[in-house]
Amino acid sequence: QVQLVESGGGSVQAGGSLRLSCAASGVTVSTSYMAWFRQTPGKEREGVAVMMISGLMGYADSVKGRFAISRDNTKNTLYLQMNSLKPEDTAMYYCAAGSYGGAWYVSTNYRYWGQGTQVTVSS
Repeated sequence: QVQLVESGGGSVQAGGSLRLSCAASGVTVSTSYMAWFRQTPGKEREGVAVMMISGLMGYADSVKGRFAISRDNTKNTLYLQMNSLKPEDTAMYYCAAGSYGGAWYVSTNYRYWGQGTQVTVSS
């Protein structure tokens, strides 16, 4: 049984930083294609960052240079370091695993999801 548990969300002012964590069980982060998504009410889930099995990473243009995805294989945990946060980064952030293939930023290409953690950035 796969379980993804996100944590680390909160409220910060613009320019601040947060680090999100996704503790995984039933799936091994070092051998899995995993990603972070975010969603605001009324909008589709948006791909933010991806960590490929090889260690290669990908980012949405809107977060390049500000966000960094990483993983700790010993803790079986995926991270998202978010710096220089902007009000438009406000969203529920989700961890995803179990890719079916296809574009990494398409939410329907993932089988497993966490419950999400809320990030709120005030101006």
